Amino acid sequence: MEAAIVREKLDQAPAILAEHGIDVWLTLVRETLLTRDPSLDLVAGTYCAWQSAFLVSRSGERVAIVGRHDATSVEDLDAYDEVVPYDESIRPGLRGTIERLAPESIALNYSTSDPAADGLTHGLWLVLREALEGTPYVDRVASSAPVVNSLRGRKSASELARIRAAVDETEAILALVGAELRPGLEETEIAALFDAEVSRRGLGYAWEPSHCPAVNAGPDKDIGHSAPSELTTQRGQLLHCDFGVEKDGYCSDLQRVWYLLDDGESEPPLDIRTAWEAVWAAVDSGAAALRPGALGHEVDAAARARLVSAGFPEPKYALGHQLGRSAHDGGTILGPRWDRYGSSPLGTVEEGNVFTLEYGAPVPGRGYVGLEEDVLVTSDGIEWLSTPQRDLWLVG
Repeated sequence: MEAAIVREKLDQAPAILAEHGIDVWLTLVRETLLTRDPSLDLVAGTYCAWQSAFLVSRSGERVAIVGRHDATSVEDLDAYDEVVPYDESIRPGLRGTIERLAPESIALNYSTSDPAADGLTHGLWLVLREALEGTPYVDRVASSAPVVNSLRGRKSASELARIRAAVDETEAILALVGAELRPGLEETEIAALFDAEVSRRGLGYAWEPSHCPAVNAGPDKDIGHSAPSELTTQRGQLLHCDFGVEKDGYCSDLQRVWYLLDDGESEPPLDIRTAWEAVWAAVDSGAAALRPGALGHEVDAAARARLVSAGFPEPKYALGHQLGRSAHDGGTILGPRWDRYGSSPLGTVEEGNVFTLEYGAPVPGRGYVGLEEDVLVTSDGIEWLSTPQRDLWLVG
């Protein structure tokens, strides 16, 4: 299946190169167990023991230049027109291929803003410069960020199927954990319930297992990337969990909230209902703005203004990030134009992108209302890949 996805992505690449005015996209990698370019999974999905080069041209030609002992695994992909093995040095084959293709522009994997497009090491950049010394091509390079953003972001049919499967697994686990909740459970005990299901189902974690899931019981926890603690669930308080799995190389990322009914209660109190409605109104505002052609910061601004106008603090994070091979999959983000995000909020939303939509608000003395859903950008809006948690889940 991995080879099939590589072929799907490489089939997408020529049109994307043409859109961005790039003649050749070059992914140059070294020994990949130590330093793995994020784009390697798009163009090869295999391990490389020696320096390797994967070239895709606007015309559709695909050339892989790899160490002799890596050649068979690349040939088995059935994805490249030519696989060029070498023994002593990659430089002659790399230079010869580029001279034959004679590109006016070469996209390389470096970027100041997008980690998914920043896999080229400085050392390999020097190797490339030396290999192309005396040719005009050394001055024809540009960042591959627009290409990688589009190629990684426009999910193929097989990629979407895997993301849907990861979301389904996540929702099933959340339902099982929810059935076990009661007052007096430590965050660590709740995390153990998640862990047991991840292990039983043979899944991976969407991010670092030490804080996947993030479990936040009540108002005394700093919300963020922190490990479960000995805080316990209490009546009259909220429980918030941030959780995702990795299945067959693709991820989910969801946040869910429960309220532990206090004695005599049959529904949440007004302060919690008010926060819940405000957060959903903000998420829905962002969802309404999320469509092909929108800029990332525009989508975030629609949600951010709605939440702040309801009297809640401005979130210090983005409304959403792309989702795929990683929980944070690079490319355009739905975030404000803050320096820490670089140019990512200036990116354009494209059909086939998968984003999270996540916002939250604190409720003093109660805890945190934090929502996160996974959505697919369609030709005229979005499709919810997750089942939106429209109602606060109650623990009696």
